[in-house]
Amino acid sequence: MYKQHHHFAGSDAQRIRDFQAALDNPNIKAIWTARGGYGTVRILDGLDYTKFIQNPKWLIGYSDITALHNQIHNLGFETIHGMMAVNFGSDPIAISETIESFKKAIFGDALVYELPPNSYNKKGTVTGQLVGGNLTLLHCMLGSETSIDTRDKILFIEEVGEYVYHVDRMLQSLKRAGYFKHVKGVIMGDISRIRKNPTPFGKTVQQVVLDNLEGLNIPVAFGMPAGHKDRNVSLIFGRNVTLSVSDKGTKVIFDKK
Repeated sequence: MYKQHHHFAGSDAQRIRDFQAALDNPNIKAIWTARGGYGTVRILDGLDYTKFIQNPKWLIGYSDITALHNQIHNLGFETIHGMMAVNFGSDPIAISETIESFKKAIFGDALVYELPPNSYNKKGTVTGQLVGGNLTLLHCMLGSETSIDTRDKILFIEEVGEYVYHVDRMLQSLKRAGYFKHVKGVIMGDISRIRKNPTPFGKTVQQVVLDNLEGLNIPVAFGMPAGHKDRNVSLIFGRNVTLSVSDKGTKVIFDKK
C-alpha cells in the first residue's frame, strides 16, 4: 500500500501478491481498500479465489474497486460498496452518515435508506439482488468474464468527472449490449463533478439516463447518496433489496442476512 510504481501503488506483480495474500489469509475478515483511482483491472486475471471461496471475507470500496465487486459477485459472494480509508481525510462531521452506514453494513445492522422525491424518478416496487458500481468500470468490463449478468437484478450506477456525452456514450454501449434489457430496477447514485463541454449536450445527465432506459417498465430512483462525495452511504452488493419509488420518495430496504 505504501509503494509507488509510476501511476500505481506498486507494480502489478506486487499488487497481485499483496491482494492475494489478503484473499488467502483465513484470519482476515475484510479487505478494506485504501483508495481507488485506476489499476484494478490490471490485476484481475492474476488473482486466484480458491482459498477465498473456502474462507470468504468482505471486500470494501468503490470507484475503481467496481472491477473487484463484479468479479467477486460472479463467484456468488456479497461485497460492500462503501467508504475507503482515504475518506478519513474528510471532515468527520461531513462524513458522519457515511461512517454510520459503513458500521451498519459491516456489523450486520439493518440498512434502510429513504430518499426525497425526485422529478426524474419512475415509480414502482421491485425486489432483487443489488449489483453495479462505477459506470466507467461497468463499461470496461463488457465482453469479459468479469462483466455481471444483470438479469432480474437491481442496478446501481455512479460516476465522477465525466462529460455528459461520455456518460451517454457508456450508457449507449451498455444498452446495446443488452445490459438494461432485463433489469428489475435502477438506482442512480451521485453523478458528480460533471465536466463542461464547449458545445452543450442539450440534456441533463438525468435525461440521458432516462433516454437509455426508455421503453423499460421499471422503477428508476435518482438521488442515492453513494459515490464520489462525502455523503457516501454503504450498499451491499449481492444482497436482496426492495426498491420502492412513489410520489412520496424512494425507499431502499436491504434484507437481513
